[in-house]
Amino acid sequence: MPNVMEREYTAQEIFDKKWYQTWGLTDDEYELICRLLGRKPNYTETGLFSVMWSEHCSYKHSKSILKTFPTTGKQVLQGPGEGAGIVDIGDGLAVVFKAESHNHPSAVEPYEGAATGVGGIIRDIFSMGARPIALLDSLRFGELTTPRTKYLVEQVVAGISGYGNCIGIPTVGGEVAFDPCYEGNPLVNAMCVGLIEHEQIQKGQAKGVGNPIFYVGAKTGRDGIHGATFASEEFTDEKEQNRSAVQVGDPFMEKLLLEACLELIHEHSEAVVGIQDMGAAGLVSSSAEMASKANAGLQLYLDDVPQREAQMTPYEMMLSESQERMLICVRKGHEQTVTEIFARYHLEAVEIGQVTDDHDYRLYHKGRCVADIPVSALVDEAPEYTLHAKKPARLTESSLYTFKMEDLAETFRALLQQPTIASKKSIFETYDSQVLTNTVVTPGSDAAVVRIKGTTKALAMTMDCNARYIYLDPEIGGQMAVAEAARNLVASGAKPLAITDCLNYGSPENPEVFYELQQSALGISKACVALDTPVISGNVSLYNETNGQAIYPTPIIGMVGLIEDVKNTTTQWFKQAEDLIYVIGQTDAFFAGSEVQKWATGANFGQLGAFDLAKEVHHQQLVSQAIDAGILTSAHDCAEGGLLLALAEASMQANLGFSIEWANESSWLFSETPSRFIVTVKPEHQLQFEELTKETAHLLGRVTQVPQMMIHTKTKQYCFDVQEMNEIWEGALCNLLKKKV
Repeated sequence: MPNVMEREYTAQEIFDKKWYQTWGLTDDEYELICRLLGRKPNYTETGLFSVMWSEHCSYKHSKSILKTFPTTGKQVLQGPGEGAGIVDIGDGLAVVFKAESHNHPSAVEPYEGAATGVGGIIRDIFSMGARPIALLDSLRFGELTTPRTKYLVEQVVAGISGYGNCIGIPTVGGEVAFDPCYEGNPLVNAMCVGLIEHEQIQKGQAKGVGNPIFYVGAKTGRDGIHGATFASEEFTDEKEQNRSAVQVGDPFMEKLLLEACLELIHEHSEAVVGIQDMGAAGLVSSSAEMASKANAGLQLYLDDVPQREAQMTPYEMMLSESQERMLICVRKGHEQTVTEIFARYHLEAVEIGQVTDDHDYRLYHKGRCVADIPVSALVDEAPEYTLHAKKPARLTESSLYTFKMEDLAETFRALLQQPTIASKKSIFETYDSQVLTNTVVTPGSDAAVVRIKGTTKALAMTMDCNARYIYLDPEIGGQMAVAEAARNLVASGAKPLAITDCLNYGSPENPEVFYELQQSALGISKACVALDTPVISGNVSLYNETNGQAIYPTPIIGMVGLIEDVKNTTTQWFKQAEDLIYVIGQTDAFFAGSEVQKWATGANFGQLGAFDLAKEVHHQQLVSQAIDAGILTSAHDCAEGGLLLALAEASMQANLGFSIEWANESSWLFSETPSRFIVTVKPEHQLQFEELTKETAHLLGRVTQVPQMMIHTKTKQYCFDVQEMNEIWEGALCNLLKKKV
């Protein structure tokens, strides 16, 4: 991609030297642009096409996949296509949410990459007219054995907390996992959840001939130029990582922008035609997309764009991804209202253009037209590729991996210290999870829960994905990712509503990677249909690979559920001694892709065990019914590490012990058989619970006041001190981060 401030090549030079290739356009794409325009594009126009036709903006390699997702349902008010999706929660209220990735910027500048990822997803929410109420994040790193990975972890966490804490939105949940495949490409996926009244819902559109286009927020600089293209290419050792493509964020400016936009929308709705965040591809994507949605044209006067650097070119202004900026289509006659509102917040609010009726996209600078392109050519005519898919050879593996345990105590202690399983308390304690005073369940349980003030309702929210499973079986792994997210919500007392996703993969031009994307999307779709959780928003992040080595296919699932009465909120930790402990679901030998396999072998291989989507739905329904009936005192999704780790988490967080009888194979205590819950029931509710669940639930034992974990197997009795295990579990991540390498 071109360096900042290099001279502008002529259209003929761009053609002769094929400079367009350095901007991510292929020969065929350049020829298509020439046909659409009837001429060769100039320097600025080529830049506009290069970002708008990048994978990050056009989804040209993934659109065929995204079209297969279920996106509608009686609860859906807004599906994919706007800044965020919207789901009805009754009483004239709706929940607005979306997840976005900021992977490449975070690999290069982890603090600013993570911080601006948070800032961008917040703007997506309030651009819909919603007030953001919660943030979550899903992070992936390499193993904590290199200085670079430790640096990335520390800086990404600092960036998330620095932005979220300053803007005053609680970071309430998320997940962190570690695997060697993310060494070169960490994943930083952020999710924001907001609330809105139905009549306040906005769309990102620019319609009404003569209506002015207002630029509001921070000034434009040279940071983030070609960020969309940067996000659509892989890293190599030879290629210098482009730091100029990483934006710089200012959470205090964002707070002012948020309040000003919401005041305009909520108190002067008659003035607003449409509003959109200047996110990926900056001013060009926001303005062109707004015009496209309204089937309108647009002309912009770039001399009026607020600039914080001297002598910026049209190319730089249009492609800059400077943060904290929005574009608003204002109803003619209301210009003064907009200007006065933003002036009170000390923000720029400048008219930079107007809507036209000719369907063209024209840019003017210093008295001349520097770009003249049909809106449809920029937004709708990007090529759509159907790539070749090839089943990876590893997926023909027919053998099951069987874990042969030598020492239960050694295995248990080791898994407590696995970085993916170990307590993330040292991370989430850096986040303010209780600002706004709505957080009912803070980080540490299966899902976060946030109350809706003025009602009895609450929202449960989570982010989840086990990429190790998807690597071994993309379709079944995709189903399991959605199912686990739903189990997290059900265990919290919520009814799952819908999902957002971040589809993180390697290069789709690799047939095996495209197969992973195609098949995991199929699995996600099947699970969403079965669980009635349509896909309402999300993004695709491809080319996550370094030197040809791709990450595991990692489709992060963000899910939100509704708790009708906040009194039904349930958490995963034990509540009192003598409660009965049950496991819902059968346990068998499910070790391929498991944490115990990773610990024992350092690898990920074998045939994934069986998964029954109908059984999953049934088990979730049973837990929901039991919670609604008031007969569960705790509920916990049984996932990474298996049943014993789930019991330990429930025990350690409550400082209560347990005593269980285990008649199966001892190693199966670490099996990751899906569709299971650990629940506790008061003794007086035993008959009612067993009548409800019948043979689906199996009594394991009791919660004890004595803080000891007692496991009675067929051949031996084990006893672990709760406090000692808690110290191991809570200290593991800190110790790994501090350990010199």
